[in-house]
Amino acid sequence: MQALILAAGLGKRLGNLTKDKPKCMIEVNGKTLIEYSIENLLNAGINSFVIVVGHEKEKLITLLNNRYGSEKFTFVENPVYYKTNNIYSLYLAKDYLEKEDTVLLESDIIFENKIVEHLINDKRENLAVVDKYKPWMDGTVVKLDENDNITAVIPKEFFNYDEINSYYKTVNIYKFSKEFSKNFYIPFLEAYIKSFGKNEYYEQVIRVISFLEKANIKALKLNGENWYEIDTVQDKKNAEIIFASTPEQKLKKVQERYGGYWRFPKIIDFCYLVNPYFPTKQLQEEIKNSFNELLTQYPSGRKVINSLAGSIFNINKNYVLVGNGASEIIKVLPYVLKGSVGIIFPTFNEYYAVFEEDRVKKFFIDKDFSYGFDELDTFLNDVDNLIIINPDNPSGNFLEKETVLKIVEKAKNLSKRIVLDESFIDFAEDGFNQTLLNQKILEQFPNLILIKSISKSFGIPGLRLGILASSDINLINKIEKQLPIWNINSFGEFFLQIFYKYKSDYKNACKKIINERNRFFKELSKISSLKVFPSQANYFMCEVLEKYTSTDLTKKLLFEKDLFIKDLKGKIGIEDKNLIRIAVRDKKDNDKLIKAFKEVF
Repeated sequence: MQALILAAGLGKRLGNLTKDKPKCMIEVNGKTLIEYSIENLLNAGINSFVIVVGHEKEKLITLLNNRYGSEKFTFVENPVYYKTNNIYSLYLAKDYLEKEDTVLLESDIIFENKIVEHLINDKRENLAVVDKYKPWMDGTVVKLDENDNITAVIPKEFFNYDEINSYYKTVNIYKFSKEFSKNFYIPFLEAYIKSFGKNEYYEQVIRVISFLEKANIKALKLNGENWYEIDTVQDKKNAEIIFASTPEQKLKKVQERYGGYWRFPKIIDFCYLVNPYFPTKQLQEEIKNSFNELLTQYPSGRKVINSLAGSIFNINKNYVLVGNGASEIIKVLPYVLKGSVGIIFPTFNEYYAVFEEDRVKKFFIDKDFSYGFDELDTFLNDVDNLIIINPDNPSGNFLEKETVLKIVEKAKNLSKRIVLDESFIDFAEDGFNQTLLNQKILEQFPNLILIKSISKSFGIPGLRLGILASSDINLINKIEKQLPIWNINSFGEFFLQIFYKYKSDYKNACKKIINERNRFFKELSKISSLKVFPSQANYFMCEVLEKYTSTDLTKKLLFEKDLFIKDLKGKIGIEDKNLIRIAVRDKKDNDKLIKAFKEVF
């Protein structure tokens, strides 16, 4: 059996990466795509290769001959690679197809070795490797019957999103017997080029052949094996995570993303904090139903957006500002707060990062990372403004309403401000009665600035919503001047508009988090290698007591289990401690993490 690899293309969408070399010579984690392919094929027992070359062909030929020996390769040149497509590259190599059984593949894919092993060892003679369609995939898809026969080949221009559950993506790896190539594929390839020209895709020939019962081409369905097609710089970055060769490499590349993990369906994210029980399916469907209008229409201005938020939280619309996530609002604080700012460590780094170093007074909590009124009272004496996160992040420390009110009142008497972040308070026991996001409280304490991330507790981080509330109208006006008139998109506005219908669903979702948190805490506490700190948020801070550092444990779980937890090593105030933070997800995911902990410890 031989391999025929199509490697003539320009790879225009990769920009400068392919300016002076073939697309298949771009590197993923230090190795070229063509080397990944050749080595996988060699390991599967294939030692004869036909390579169709074009763009910067000499560089590719030199690389392969020097790396693996020239006796393994036959090179076929496509001299008009810049104005033809892969159907013509394959046409130029058609004589080799009918001489020997062939594994046909494109050179811009990276894949696991076992994909080729399964393909070669499968007794069926003619196969197209396919994978269940996922959102990151692009290009030709197929439909299959119950016997894995390809019943339809659907190019991307005819893609129907209503039918995605029945779609399989072609991986662009095939196995053809020489009889199939001679009697079916080559005749139809020649006829197709004659009729439609050289600037087409070879999958179109398979589309025609799939209508013939005698062709007998079937699908080899993948079952979780990794592969990726590299068409853009972002594809390359995604592939570098999927095919990371070391735990250090994978963790570094994942941490650099700060989100976007939907591109990696296998990774379960215990790092970022989100409500897994909300929004409900019905709420999501309502947004989907208005998708076209929301996508193509401008959102309302700030006054309308603020009014919607005010109605959700039952506060005066003039007391509230909506931000593009709480992070947008936090960035404005240095412009409106005067004097020194007290921050309790360890903490959510966004607050510390926005202020100049000489304005920050640091207060470190050591004893089990818990604190109450006495500590806050001491801190307040030394600063002009005090930032309190309740429940705190990452510790989960929680202050009762009376305690927070007491410190806010003292600050008022001292003409000092309190910035209170309640992003996670809805997850606390009786959290809806513990909040200070209340009209009377805001009016009683104009020195109180309350910030709440809607993204986290409401389970909509992709919509980027957060609020600031204060009865100090002068302060509100100052902050508003720092914000663009359209800082919230139409999807965020629509969520605020319809949320009132789902308030009871939201409260039920928070109850589910509380119940699951309590169960999860009990299970985590059974693991002797972890010390789990009590929390009233949707996460736990844990100390790693033995066997691993927090960094080593984070790397191991991500590399071996695709479980991503937050390593707190290096966080201010706990630099030398082995602490991690774990999000509370649903029972299924939480149990996977429990199982993984038991296995690695």
